[in-house]
Amino acid sequence: MKCPYCGFAQDRVVDSRESKEADSIRRRRECERCNRRFTTYERIDEIPYMVVKKDGRRERFDRHKVLSGLLRACEKRPVAASKLEAIVDATEGFLIDSPERERTTREIGELIMSHLKGIDTVAYIRFASVYRDFKDVREFKEELEGLLEGHKAKKK
Repeated sequence: MKCPYCGFAQDRVVDSRESKEADSIRRRRECERCNRRFTTYERIDEIPYMVVKKDGRRERFDRHKVLSGLLRACEKRPVAASKLEAIVDATEGFLIDSPERERTTREIGELIMSHLKGIDTVAYIRFASVYRDFKDVREFKEELEGLLEGHKAKKK
């Protein structure tokens, strides 16, 4: 570490401690030439997880945004908050497992819908109608028919 006072590159660490937030380490250093002390902070170099939007833009993954969408889809439905949190955790895990640290909104949306389909079909339809951007009643009806066919196949 280069001394901010004299520019000498040799120092020794006098004291180290974790920050209050536990996201960095504070180090007190002493220059071996001028004997003045200075403080440095060591942090993990975080590369954010990114979501590739339909138009090609990239934005940071936001757990709160996903949870907010799920809460809207599950409004007035008997879905436990812990299940929604589990969906968000699974979605974040899916992103973390990506070698490129990014996934498309299509992949993320399909994953969320597959989880919702098994929990609450009404919430699934609500989420799908926004995510898939249904243009008319016909598209909505086709999604419902596909859902009903799946229920019939499960009963058999």
